[in-house]
Amino acid sequence: MNALPQTRPEDVGLSSTRLSRIDGWMDELVASGRLPGVSVTIARRGRIAYARCTGLADIARARPMAPDTMVRIYSMTKPITTMAALMLYEEGRFQLDDPISRFLPAFKSQRVCVGGNRGKMETVPALRDITFRDLMTHTSGLTYGFMASTLVDAAYRDQGVDFQTSDLSLLEVVQKAASLPLLAQPGAEWNYSIATDVLGCLVQVISGQDFASFLQERILTPLGMRDTHFVVPADKVSRFAANYVPGADGLVLLDDPETSRFLQPGKIASGGGGLVATASDYLRFATCLLNRGRFGDARLLGRKTVELMTSNHLRGDMAAMGQARFSESSYEGVGFGLGVSVTLDPARAQLLGSPGEYAWGGAASTAWWNDPAEEMTVILLTQLTPSSTYPIRRELRVLSYQALVD
Repeated sequence: MNALPQTRPEDVGLSSTRLSRIDGWMDELVASGRLPGVSVTIARRGRIAYARCTGLADIARARPMAPDTMVRIYSMTKPITTMAALMLYEEGRFQLDDPISRFLPAFKSQRVCVGGNRGKMETVPALRDITFRDLMTHTSGLTYGFMASTLVDAAYRDQGVDFQTSDLSLLEVVQKAASLPLLAQPGAEWNYSIATDVLGCLVQVISGQDFASFLQERILTPLGMRDTHFVVPADKVSRFAANYVPGADGLVLLDDPETSRFLQPGKIASGGGGLVATASDYLRFATCLLNRGRFGDARLLGRKTVELMTSNHLRGDMAAMGQARFSESSYEGVGFGLGVSVTLDPARAQLLGSPGEYAWGGAASTAWWNDPAEEMTVILLTQLTPSSTYPIRRELRVLSYQALVD
């Protein structure tokens, strides 16, 4: 069932002729062998104006990309996890500037790496403990092992701090991360990291409920997100897409949908990147935020909480916080809210868009954004890792916004 009713583009201020340019763009991406298949959904003013799929979800089995194709959304899980934490915030369970060591004592009095070598890092005491806001804004000083650029990244790899593959429990991996030095002082820099996995652990500890169960009960079920899972059910495997990487002679299979780890229950439900979903399901979540916390009869967050979530919480843009670029995007003119990026200045960002637009994407080249000023949501789904391979998110922004005619 569609998340929203469909309509003629002209009924919501979009041009059918201009939107058709997206058709050619999608078809060329597939015909050139750059993407296996691709899905684009554009909604405005509460109605779907454009929804199209082309190419294959699974090349070997010739399964077409379809409206109900399930894909790995990876880091598009992060805004959902952040919503879960903000639900507890609304219940008065914590304040944004509370230290997370209040609930996870292992994070008390950490140290920060300032040099040394892989054999022995030089560290200094952290000036303060990590707060909830630090986690939600990626200014915690935590990192990812796959970044492979610092001594702390290397320590994560050596110690198995990986929420996608670990055989340990969620809490055990979080405590292992807490035993390692930080990359930077809390609040000092923007560094993409395991912060949202730690946030998922906090949801579990504070609520007293398994994290996956909390998401299911408090977000996925109320929003009708029936095809969003940490583990793909057996009766849905035929709708699960393959994931690819670019190769010298075309696309190379990275993860077979019929043998994928996403089919096997693991010990960790990764709040930072563990979900699979469909375009229609993610549109339900995006619409809930665009409606300032409400979808249909379900009220998940209060209006003021969504306004706070989608406001910039950094000192300027991400470039000013040490992150000039990420994936294929420049971060000049782009700030960060609670779990989402926030456009501050489209001219500085060199993007079509609006101040206040908020967004995030996933490692397999998926993306989503809401533009409150234009009352518009755009969702891009494909399965190509890494997301930095092609600038398709930036290209789709141009193709989406140029179709506005009112």
